[in-house]
Amino acid sequence: MRIIFKDTSVMLRKILIANRGEIAVRIIRTCAEMGIRSVAIYSEADRFALHVKKADEAYCTGSEPMSCYLNIHALVDLALATGCDAIHPGYGFLSENAQFARACKERRLIFIGPQADVIHRMGDKTEARDAMIAAGIPVTPGSEGNLNSVEEALDVAERIGYPVMLKATSGGGGRGIRRCDNAEELQRNYVRVISEATKAFGRADVFLEKCVVNPRHIEVQILADHHGNVIHLYERDCSIQRRNQKLIEIAPSPQLDEAQRQYIGGLAVIAAKSVGYTNAGTVEFLLDDDGRFYFMEMNTRVQVEHTITETITGVDIVEEQIRVAAGLRLRYKQEMIDRRGYAIQFRINAEDPKNNFLPSFGRISRYYAPGGPGVRTDTAIYTGYEIPPFYDSMVAKVIVSALTWEDVVKRGERALRDMGLFGIKTTIPYYLKILRHPQFLAARFNTGFVEQNPALINYSDKPRPEVLASVIAAAMASHTGL
Repeated sequence: MRIIFKDTSVMLRKILIANRGEIAVRIIRTCAEMGIRSVAIYSEADRFALHVKKADEAYCTGSEPMSCYLNIHALVDLALATGCDAIHPGYGFLSENAQFARACKERRLIFIGPQADVIHRMGDKTEARDAMIAAGIPVTPGSEGNLNSVEEALDVAERIGYPVMLKATSGGGGRGIRRCDNAEELQRNYVRVISEATKAFGRADVFLEKCVVNPRHIEVQILADHHGNVIHLYERDCSIQRRNQKLIEIAPSPQLDEAQRQYIGGLAVIAAKSVGYTNAGTVEFLLDDDGRFYFMEMNTRVQVEHTITETITGVDIVEEQIRVAAGLRLRYKQEMIDRRGYAIQFRINAEDPKNNFLPSFGRISRYYAPGGPGVRTDTAIYTGYEIPPFYDSMVAKVIVSALTWEDVVKRGERALRDMGLFGIKTTIPYYLKILRHPQFLAARFNTGFVEQNPALINYSDKPRPEVLASVIAAAMASHTGL
């Protein structure tokens, strides 16, 4: 079946999904609703993955668990060989890789995301800061561009005051970030962050920002087309996180009043327009105790937590991504976007909270999803599925919604208790404890919540040796079998 967009010459018939797991399944489902054929890719480790079963076509791209999802030229060649019109990168992997977007354009494939130059500009945190300053968006005080030496870092820190955040310019996903409370820590962490940045992102560039102590992490979902239309879909509160990794997300934020909500939404639209942004994206802010917002970064892709925005607004963000990439105008104007109640997303990670969140790989002996009113589950697991040890530990997302904050918290607890996931350890018990915490119930929490409440997880500094040995053995056995 062909889908022809009437007000554009672009005709999308088939999309290659350059990703895996739940986001690949999520995109496949929208493609099916739009009458677009989907093409999945997979490594040998993912041969029995759900996205492989759900797609219209699926192709193994290699035996190496990671490189087969990262080989730009091989993916572009496969898309062309299979007759695809476009590539959707999902999140992670190559989703914010400007070279990938550029390669698609050069081969006359539609990249479902922003233009390559925008990806590059907003992926470089110093360039992004400069762009936001030029647009009048508030940013935290910091270095002017990248640091040239540890001596320069010490000078900047002395000027703006400790604590400071040392960040990799090309960082993301919480990596390449270190807080420094004094000169000694800054000197020690300078080399570490450069090393982390080089290994993770291929660049040794770092910069410095004033540390906003225990802020609230608020982000705004935006949509923009190629005709100059930009709207926001309200905000999400991502303050419940551990080591800069989000655990629980909420839309809209129960910690903002209406004036703050309209203000930050307007800032996000200005930010997107100022850099010529198109497609779906997220503008992330920090909110301090005095009610001041500071730009943090822009994610030039669909977010893991897009689900809760869809839930409160009724907008299918992935569908809008595809339509915008095909050249269509946004179907919505800002005044048409309304929100209804609250939604919470729980990232169900295959980790053991009682053992320092040690990853828990293995076979899922039994699984059933929660259901009932206001409950959605996005996942790629099933009974009998063997979780490979090579990828992110998130195995499912449970999303709940209700009209009031009190009711959505109650529904979240019920849904997590309904969920049956056996054979591995997960973060579900930990989330149940968070839901009962007075601060969470009162909607008064910040990014320091997890560290401030170690009793919730019976925290141990190091994994038990016997558990760690078994995990390593399982990982080695799986790798050997490829």
